[in-house]
Amino acid sequence: MKVFLVGGAVRDALLGLSGFDRDWLVVGSTPEEMVSLGYQTVGKDFPVFLHPDTREEYALARTERKTARGYKGFSVYAAPDVTLEEDLARRDLTINAIAQDPLTGQIFDPYGGRQDLSHKVLRHVTAAFREDPVRILRIARFAARFPDFSLAPETLALMRAMVDEGEVDALVSERVWQEMARGLMGKQPSRMLQVLRACGALQRLLPEVDRLYGVPQRAQYHPEIDTGIHLEMVLDQSARCDATLEVRFACLCHDLGKGTTPADILPRHIGHEQRSVKLLQSICERWRVPVECKELAEVVAREHGNIHQSLEFGAEALLRLLVRCDALRRPARFAQALVACECDARGRLGFTEKPYPQRPRLLKAFEAAQSVDSAAISAQALQEGVTGVAIGKRLDVAREAAIALALENA
Repeated sequence: MKVFLVGGAVRDALLGLSGFDRDWLVVGSTPEEMVSLGYQTVGKDFPVFLHPDTREEYALARTERKTARGYKGFSVYAAPDVTLEEDLARRDLTINAIAQDPLTGQIFDPYGGRQDLSHKVLRHVTAAFREDPVRILRIARFAARFPDFSLAPETLALMRAMVDEGEVDALVSERVWQEMARGLMGKQPSRMLQVLRACGALQRLLPEVDRLYGVPQRAQYHPEIDTGIHLEMVLDQSARCDATLEVRFACLCHDLGKGTTPADILPRHIGHEQRSVKLLQSICERWRVPVECKELAEVVAREHGNIHQSLEFGAEALLRLLVRCDALRRPARFAQALVACECDARGRLGFTEKPYPQRPRLLKAFEAAQSVDSAAISAQALQEGVTGVAIGKRLDVAREAAIALALENA
């Protein structure tokens, strides 16, 4: 048997990057031999094993043959006679089809991956690319991670053909969300949307996002005008501030309702916030989005307009906003909502460096409201025979007073 380092670890090393998981390929072995050497079987669809000491993954060289639609429709052949070149041929991109001998350091690059790395091109390895629709999402995700790489025209044409053939319609929710999440966490998430849109997959997978392109907004507030372009700018702002996945997903969904604004009231978007909430709920159900992402996105979609306007709010209105955001019970989520709103405010042409005073002001209001000793106020009220809603009113009065004082002294 012969062991090779393959895939992303080799690619990233050639790019001067480090710190990523290593994948190993085993040529000329069998499952029985791997087990006899102490490796633990973990693969379900094909033979993958965990090293007895490092716990890194070692996969037997294999070939794949398409048997049905979707990413699971494959027949896998893993045997000692499968060569290194045959295994690399089934991989998605040439830059991921490079192997290295860990003992000698020798590089094996039968499909021109190093040249494409040098030229910064994302290019499929062989026509077998079309057999797995997940690769469309992977290409989009790589485009977000490596924004200075271009997509080879022949690869884009192949992706378009796959979409036209309905391959993306067979994708399962877990894989779509997995790749989408990784793309959102890329260096330039807008590239993921651009690639998916260019091949037609965005309309199939995220029609709520796709329909934002070409929808106008008032130039007074959005000099970029196009809502789709605005969304791209907001997402890239979220990457610029190294935001969490929850924040980036909230940015993706915050303006979905603008895609359903009646044409006769454009470029205004009255009531788009509530429409956005309904549309993002559909996305979350379709792709089984984690609840933390869904809940933050709902808060941001519903309240981002009010948060933007909060500089005009007095203590009473600020407290109502905090209550609607459930800030006192979910302070970490509220802080994330403010980050998403700042990304939204700066994701406009000419606004990328503009201060966002709403965020520190709202945090100050939150801290003031939180400082109120609710337990003491409740206990005092009960001693006086005050119960129920009346206690809540006392708390509100105390919190409003604390907010007013904090803002007065700011």
